[in-house]
Amino acid sequence: MLAHLVSATIAGLDAVRVDVEVDLAPGLPSWAIVGLPEASVREAKERVRAAITNLS
Repeated sequence: MLAHLVSATIAGLDAVRVDVEVDLAPGLPSWAIVGLPEASVREAKERVRAAITNLS
């Protein structure tokens, strides 16, 4: 299943559009964040993992 989401982030004083594509498929559990050049953004994987773990 493929889902396409549109979101936004703040970059300085500007709002920047962020396109998110999600693909759910049967198989081994794994996930990847691609297309993120900055080190601070690469750390998002751990923040997302913590958020998913703490969902009620």
